[in-house]
Amino acid sequence: MGNHDIELMAHLMRRAGFGAKREELEARTAKGYDATVDELVDFGEVTTIPEDLIRRYHSDAWGNLGRNASAYHWMYRMIYTDAPLEEKMTLFWHGLFATGYQKVTQGQCLEDQINMFRKHGMGSFRDLLVELSRDPAMIIWLDNQDNHNGAINENYGRELLELFSMGAGNYTEEDIKEASRAFTGWTIANTEYMELKAVRDSIWPYGRLAWRFEYRPEDHDDGEKTVLGRTGNFNGEDVVDIICEQPATARFLARHMYHFFVADEPLVPQWPYIPPRDPEAIEQLCKAYFDSNYSIREMLRTLFKSEFFRSKDCWYEKVKSPAALIAGDLKTSEEFRWPGRKIVDYQIQLMFMGQTLYEPPSVEGWNEGTGWIDTGNLVERMNFSTQQLGNAENPGIKEMAERIAKDGGRALPAENLVDACLYELGALIVPEQTREALVEFAASAGDEASNGDGEGRVVNVLRMIAATPEYQRC
Repeated sequence: MGNHDIELMAHLMRRAGFGAKREELEARTAKGYDATVDELVDFGEVTTIPEDLIRRYHSDAWGNLGRNASAYHWMYRMIYTDAPLEEKMTLFWHGLFATGYQKVTQGQCLEDQINMFRKHGMGSFRDLLVELSRDPAMIIWLDNQDNHNGAINENYGRELLELFSMGAGNYTEEDIKEASRAFTGWTIANTEYMELKAVRDSIWPYGRLAWRFEYRPEDHDDGEKTVLGRTGNFNGEDVVDIICEQPATARFLARHMYHFFVADEPLVPQWPYIPPRDPEAIEQLCKAYFDSNYSIREMLRTLFKSEFFRSKDCWYEKVKSPAALIAGDLKTSEEFRWPGRKIVDYQIQLMFMGQTLYEPPSVEGWNEGTGWIDTGNLVERMNFSTQQLGNAENPGIKEMAERIAKDGGRALPAENLVDACLYELGALIVPEQTREALVEFAASAGDEASNGDGEGRVVNVLRMIAATPEYQRC
């Protein structure tokens, strides 16, 4: 297998998952690129952290009584899962369909939404939008429990059209009102409209009520409606069907996928005025959307197998999100062989880096891309990565250091040592100027800091690599 094959596989695993170390890359490369894409996209039964281990070693993360507890639970899944694309897509939907604890105030309800993304996030976009419209967290987040026959609330109807499916400029204010009428009666079963907060807080601290969806036909507007040029006695599912038929929906979803997995696009409010970075790529994804009857899975298969994704022009173009960075570092270091309280500290560091799971900054989610980087959170990112990769007590780091040290240890030429460390960390490619700096460090400061210990010298180089710009990118 050639270096390019390994490097291409590393690119795929950074984007479709949370990175991969040498052993996994070599195994996947032996299977072949297209076969690996199919395996990532067509995952079957998922193996992840056993729930009884979370109960035993970190009961707070099991109870889901608040935002942080649910976030711990999710982070464990990102670290342990053997279906990384499932969790990466769950992050994608969490950013696109942004729902936050500050209004929902129920960790279990938000975790139920995340589980819904896992279940439907690779299937039909039509089915996903229907499930989203029935989701209790979304109903509370956008006030659809206050959307009644004869007294509509437009919040969900507006965001469904603007932020969740089509984008600004592709609908009218009348479309919003008519779509909102179609979603009257879509509410929550186990509470009354005006008693939401009282019921929500009444059974604390023994656990909070897990809401469920209910359709109330007596509160639904059965009148004729006109949405996006179509007229009929529409219910919510009919509106979703009409939305999914629109070319604007395919373009909107394709551009979001391109932005998340390939290369940065402008901020979403600029999309009506700035064309896509790669119009041909967007057209390929739109074709996959319609050819597959709105299948997210087939859009992803098309994306990952495309020339525009495989091209080196987009390698290291994306900045890792804080969640992806921390999950990838913890997967590499293998610090968590089982759950532990240290995850609490790392969740706080995630917040300092600018991303709080279950707490997006607005209905538009996070900006992603270079928006993750400023002078403050860049220091947090580098500190976390260097601490994880520079800790020889972490099992994954210890194994890497031992393996490289056996090939020469302290006597290994600096160039060879740097190349070996880059390869172990996922066949990383760095510019020549960065490589020269790493080689200089390995030849001098790294050697002195190790006090003659071959493994210590390796760990010092691993720590230095974690501080490079390329390590912060994917």
